[in-house]
Amino acid sequence: MSKVLVTCPPMLGQIGLFEDRFAQLGWDVTAAQVVQTLSEDELMTMLPEYDGWIIGDDPATEQVFKAGQAGKLRAAVKWGIGVDNVNFAACKALGIPISNTPNMFGAEVADLGITYVLSLAREAFRIDREIRAGGWPKPAGISPAGRTLGLIGLGDIGRNLAKRALACGLKVIAYDPGFATPPGELDIEIANWPERIGEADFLAFTCALNANNRHMLNADTLAQAKDKVRVVNVARGPLIDEQALIAALQSGKVHSAALDVFEIEPLPAESPLRTMDRCIFGSHNGSNTVDGVIRASERAIELLDGYLRS
Repeated sequence: MSKVLVTCPPMLGQIGLFEDRFAQLGWDVTAAQVVQTLSEDELMTMLPEYDGWIIGDDPATEQVFKAGQAGKLRAAVKWGIGVDNVNFAACKALGIPISNTPNMFGAEVADLGITYVLSLAREAFRIDREIRAGGWPKPAGISPAGRTLGLIGLGDIGRNLAKRALACGLKVIAYDPGFATPPGELDIEIANWPERIGEADFLAFTCALNANNRHMLNADTLAQAKDKVRVVNVARGPLIDEQALIAALQSGKVHSAALDVFEIEPLPAESPLRTMDRCIFGSHNGSNTVDGVIRASERAIELLDGYLRS
């Protein structure tokens, strides 16, 4: 029997759905008690007891994998598409097979992204809050049709968000070093970041985080942006310099922001973002639909089973 540790919150939320599959595979599964991530120290203590690990956004560092390999750890799978928290090079050096589960829920995250774009356009956040406080507000929002979306990232999520934006009548300028010309199915334009950022009424981040794009939205790039730009991030928090965003919200340079992700998660209680009343916040939950979680979890189980059997 293989012992498997699961630390991914969306999968943990539906862990009961996979019990029959675990039994069929002969897995003894531990569902970690975790809100967002376990600490490096917690993982180094726990992991040596397990043959396999289904990883969430935990710090899957070289030290963690070394500790696991010193015990029983034989394989791992990163649940989902983001891999910035996982040291794949360390796994290769240690001989630990690992992969992620790409192309599982681009549509789900894109659904949230376009929801955020439209909510910022029509100031739905303000209407909801003021009605709850006893008011009856009538803010004049902006119509998406004819406006421009600056889309950062043309992976699975980005392409799905572009389709939804085009359906709303938005013009899309996309930024992705992997594309010199637009994908054939999308009537969009391509630019190099941050060229033409001043044309965008909305900026939406859907790209992976890497060493080259950390804080790509910062004080300098925000200064080039259109006044009253609206910012959406459904990718990774460190793509945005939060202090620069806070300053831009305070000055009015940024009209509003919708953030499903943050530089530190959960969002610290003392973060000034919590005082920003022109913001919508999420809990790094963009992929978390019943359908998407089942799809990604089944793929993670399939991959880990293959590694443990080899």
